[in-house]
Amino acid sequence: MAIGRRLASNEEAVRIDLSPMIDCVFILLIFFIVTTVFVEETGIEVNRPDGGGATSSQDQEIIEIKINKQGTVKFRGRDIGPQGVRGLIKQWRVNQPDVPVMINAEEKAPHYIFAEVYGEARMAGAEKISFK
Repeated sequence: MAIGRRLASNEEAVRIDLSPMIDCVFILLIFFIVTTVFVEETGIEVNRPDGGGATSSQDQEIIEIKINKQGTVKFRGRDIGPQGVRGLIKQWRVNQPDVPVMINAEEKAPHYIFAEVYGEARMAGAEKISFK
């Protein structure tokens, strides 16, 4: 005895033709690809310095003010204190109006001393101030 059902001689096997469906899918795919608008996203513009116009450290003087962990403010090894920063920068700005100032504070340096030195440098008219 056969387990499966046998087709009668007058029945035909039913088959679904998938060709028209595949054609429709490809037509839709092509339609969506052609009608898609590709947006060009703009990124961040980076201003890189020119390599040819670089000045050496000997050409341009930098005022480097150091603050140690005890809160002592020094310029070239000489103790000037936070109050001496304004006079020092004003004196340098006579010859070089755009002289850069670098405040180099040690890791455990008091923050209020750093803030005071930064404020004095700003009041002296320094525009290029960096910290380390």
